Amino acid sequence: MDFKFDIVEILKATMVLFAVIDVIGSIPIIISLKQKTGEINAPKASFVSFGIMIVFLFVGQTILDIIGISIGDFAIAGSILIFIVAFEMILGIQISKDTMPATASVIPLAFPLIAGTGTLTTLLSIRAEYNIISIIIAILLNVIIVFVVLKNLYRIEKLLGAGGIAILKKVFGVILLAIAIKLFRKYTGL
Repeated sequence: MDFKFDIVEILKATMVLFAVIDVIGSIPIIISLKQKTGEINAPKASFVSFGIMIVFLFVGQTILDIIGISIGDFAIAGSILIFIVAFEMILGIQISKDTMPATASVIPLAFPLIAGTGTLTTLLSIRAEYNIISIIIAILLNVIIVFVVLKNLYRIEKLLGAGGIAILKKVFGVILLAIAIKLFRKYTGL
């Protein structure tokens, strides 16, 4: 394992994860979730999503090997899911019909909204490009951003307004769409 500290790698990995996690673009979804369940536990959601990402970073490939799925298969599946999420964000439609349980801070917020298939696929993909310290720091920085957003959800909603949230959702939807296409092309050879 490579344990060097590289600020450029940290920034690149942080930005890639930030775009995939897309906590800013998810603000409307998180607000809706809060309205349905009454409360979002920011520390719990942040801690659980951090744990999922760290565990998957170190044992994700082993888990995939045990069940006979290649990183390419997982990445293609993840790219399709990212594509669907991006499609929902850009067009303002909802394809999935998930229910919102009382444990919403863990499911669906920590997993799969924050640490979902796209994030986990991205972690495995960037592991081949960046050193492990850069990725861990990038995960930590993104979880801090997630925590701050969740903790200040009401303020952010008031600050951005409906129009600002809609614009951010579209912009991050296009970024996610580009990431989905890049992942799909990388692992299909198209």
